[in-house]
Amino acid sequence: MHRLRPTTPVPGAAHCVDPVGALLGEGTLWSPREQVLYWVDILGRRLHRFDPATGERKSWSFDEEISALAERAHAPGLIITLRRGFALFDPATGGEPRYLHQPEPALPGNRFNDGKCDAQGSFWAGTMDFDCVAPSGALYRYDPDGRCTRHDEGFAVTNGPTWSADGRTLYFNDTVNGRIHAYDFDSAAGTLSNKRLWLAFAAGDGVPDGMTTDAAGRLWIAHWGGARVSCHDPVTAQELCRVPLPTSHVTNCAFGGPDLRTLFISTARTGLTPEQLADQPLAGGLFAVAMDSPGMPAGLFGG
Repeated sequence: MHRLRPTTPVPGAAHCVDPVGALLGEGTLWSPREQVLYWVDILGRRLHRFDPATGERKSWSFDEEISALAERAHAPGLIITLRRGFALFDPATGGEPRYLHQPEPALPGNRFNDGKCDAQGSFWAGTMDFDCVAPSGALYRYDPDGRCTRHDEGFAVTNGPTWSADGRTLYFNDTVNGRIHAYDFDSAAGTLSNKRLWLAFAAGDGVPDGMTTDAAGRLWIAHWGGARVSCHDPVTAQELCRVPLPTSHVTNCAFGGPDLRTLFISTARTGLTPEQLADQPLAGGLFAVAMDSPGMPAGLFGG
């Protein structure tokens, strides 16, 4: 039986909805509960909230880097990754975040970066070398019962993960080396196996940053240094289309809106020269793109 080839999506043009000028925008998350888009400025140590229905914007400041987040399934607020580990934070109360677990006390030069929840309610997140050089980063799974498991290691910069539409494959980025790996994912056991190279970025494409999966199973990948988001077949990795951005460092993306037909895209200012910043005034902004097909709802943390 032949596998049906995913159709080519038709994205609209990207437009900036929040020109906040983030140093390192990341962590895009659509909240079905609030109908808003959360995202972070890692180096600016801020959490942003954007309401596309009203245009209202709100922000929270932190004492250390905040990099990724997911909504909690059975309680208000969010699970987040701060510089040193997993924590809880409730934007409604705005109190201090409460650390749950810090898995790398012996690696003070590391910090957490990208992360997401799987469909079973566990939060997957990667660490990285703050200087983006040493291969000291790892991929962790944090479970609602408080267990934390290391699944892979040896990365200078980690990004992703995202899953296939059927939940059987996890994709994870080795950003510095321009590679995206695929793993077989056992959802019942929460384990990974059969690591293989899924896509290697060509010279001139930038490097793979954050990514997400749509309802058709296609992967949407942000290109750091590549000024775009590209869409790919989940099996062959063939590029199906791309969304150009008016700034070089494109960092993350997530589907949102009432029907999940808007692709929200974060970007960054850090690493750009003064001349590049002058040419890219919207660098660090949050962008939105109308899509002709929906995305997948974000996984909720089970704790």
